[in-house]
Amino acid sequence: MFPFNFWYNSCCEGEPVSRKNRLERKLRFLKAMRDDLETKLAGLNGAISNLEQQINQEDATQV
Repeated sequence: MFPFNFWYNSCCEGEPVSRKNRLERKLRFLKAMRDDLETKLAGLNGAISNLEQQINQEDATQV
C-alpha cells in the first residue's frame, strides 16, 4: 500500500513544493487508491455473481 505521507514528500529534498503541486500529488495518489479498490471490488463482484449462479443451478437441478 502507499504511504499516507506520499503527497508531502518532495522528489528533491530541500526544494519548496507549491500548494498546487502538493494537491495534484495528493489527487494522483487518491485516484490510484480508488482505481486499486475498483479493481478489487470488480473481482469480488465477479466471485459473488459466480457463486450465486452456482447456487441457483444447484437449486434448479434439485427440484
